[in-house]
Amino acid sequence: MGYEGSLTIKAWAEEDRPREKFALKGKSALSDAELIAILIGSGNTEESAVELSKRILASVRNNLNELGKIDLSELTKFKGIGEAKAISIAAALELGRRRKLTEVIKNPKITSSGDIYDIMAPLLSDLKHEEFWVLILNQGNKVIHKSKVSSGGVASTVADSKLIFKPALEKLGSSIILCHNHPSGNLTPSAADIQLTKKNVEAGKLLDIRVLDHIIVANDKYYSFADEGMM
Repeated sequence: MGYEGSLTIKAWAEEDRPREKFALKGKSALSDAELIAILIGSGNTEESAVELSKRILASVRNNLNELGKIDLSELTKFKGIGEAKAISIAAALELGRRRKLTEVIKNPKITSSGDIYDIMAPLLSDLKHEEFWVLILNQGNKVIHKSKVSSGGVASTVADSKLIFKPALEKLGSSIILCHNHPSGNLTPSAADIQLTKKNVEAGKLLDIRVLDHIIVANDKYYSFADEGMM
């Protein structure tokens, strides 16, 4: 039996078709797989768009953050996913990441380590290499600038104290927060992370710029030096 006769979404009840379901019940009524099915439009000769989308999600343990890290070449390994469909999926996830970042920028006051994570996760969580960033705050603990200090390899990056404090001095910041990611997913700070934190806390005292925290981002989790009493 051909695809049109057995697996097409058109054969489903109207309220079960992703696009029609979106129109009838609203976007929140759709599963992640149904939303992806709308993006790709069709499946293959063996699967509907929704079934194919479920299989794609299953390959990343149904984690959209992990899906956002997949290369186009990995997506096109799925039967029915060509370059155009792969780009559509990647573009939608990138828009979601940017939307999250835009929402955070509107209210950049830092009151907890969670606020720091909300700002930095969109920038760091999907990377396959390490980056080191500094958040610069005013006296009201509002973020006035974000600065990428360095970009490194899979396992490490180098953060020079002169580069860390330079933007804070230029922006007349009152305090800073150190941030970097661990692409491995391991949240445990390395000996180098601990030493770097201590070094910059002391450097900040000399410059009258407080180092409030050091955040390590790993996938959808984070480690806060301040929360763990490591500052």
